[in-house]
Amino acid sequence: MLDQAGGYTTVDGRKIGGVVMEMKNITLRFGGVVAIKDISFDIREGEIRAIIGPNGAGKSSMLNVISGFYVPSEGEVWFHGEKRPPMRPFEVARQGIARTFQNIALFEGMSVLDNVMTGRLTHMKTGLFSQALWKGPAEKEETENREVAEKIIDFLEIQHIRKTPVSRLPYGLKKRVELARALAAQPKLLLLDEPMAGMNVEEKEDMSRFILDVNDEFGTTIALIEHDMGVVMDLSDRVVVMDYGKKIGDGPPDEVRNNQDVIDAYLGVAHD
Repeated sequence: MLDQAGGYTTVDGRKIGGVVMEMKNITLRFGGVVAIKDISFDIREGEIRAIIGPNGAGKSSMLNVISGFYVPSEGEVWFHGEKRPPMRPFEVARQGIARTFQNIALFEGMSVLDNVMTGRLTHMKTGLFSQALWKGPAEKEETENREVAEKIIDFLEIQHIRKTPVSRLPYGLKKRVELARALAAQPKLLLLDEPMAGMNVEEKEDMSRFILDVNDEFGTTIALIEHDMGVVMDLSDRVVVMDYGKKIGDGPPDEVRNNQDVIDAYLGVAHD
């Protein structure tokens, strides 16, 4: 990995751009409990950035700060060179940040296509009255957004279930539908909260392939939380490691893998 002004080149020759998001001295408190303590790191354009750590390390809290769901008690969040003020999640979504959830958050009674279409809501501009009539601009907008949704469905190879109610799908396919909904928003930054959780080996391989394809073909910047160390090391360009709300490591996977603080805290391997 070679450092360059404003970015870097990965070992496989991919060009990573400048900083998309920067977390500056983030501290998050819930009453007397400090979930995150003075953590700083950045996410660069076009990279896959992983956040790892043991249970209770503060990973999900950090992802919720990035997504705007939590407002940090101290510190600043910068996005595309501008300090981000406190925002509601839908305002963050309009900035181009989309996410999946650790616990699946789909509309179970709706079809796969309709769930994916909800990811297009931030791109829909016509009013409620025009949509009810479904004429003129509303019809054109609906058609254009449906085309985007259908392309995402084809990309993730779920055409065969596009009209199936989500409630009838197995767990692994539900996770793929949730990824499709997030991609339908055409995000500048995609946040994945444990995308492999609860999957078998084959499902993990499929999801890993899709994540790499999303990054490669769409150029989407990705930040993910994942417990499977093998997945993290294979997918990620850089890894930040948290433990008890503190940052204990940050760098390329090989560097993090050999960091003794990380080994002790996360991998549980004792010193010689």
